[in-house]
Amino acid sequence: MSNLARRYQEQQQVTETIQGKPKVKIKKSWLTPGEKVLGIAFAGMVCFGATHIISNQAQIWKVNKGIQETESSIEKQKKVNNDLKVQVSELSTYERIYEKAKEMGLVLNENNVKVVQK
Repeated sequence: MSNLARRYQEQQQVTETIQGKPKVKIKKSWLTPGEKVLGIAFAGMVCFGATHIISNQAQIWKVNKGIQETESSIEKQKKVNNDLKVQVSELSTYERIYEKAKEMGLVLNENNVKVVQK
């Protein structure tokens, strides 16, 4: 009996030690460490790509703005050039040149006129 009593006593001590220790719960992760690394790498690539696309769009917008400004300045210069052509054609009429020549004292001598052909 002493052997049976000793086994019973050892069994109680074992159960008491097991029950007395707090149970450590093993927390299982939803993702493995490898998956976490891949997820972080993917998120980093997405952020880098988005930043790259936005910076490219900003540069394209800047270039387009410069092109539009250049085109508008070209249009303004064309208008100025057309106005100057009209002025030249008005100022180079035969009657106006003849009047200016008279004012300066030049006289038209038909015997002294030479015709120049191209």
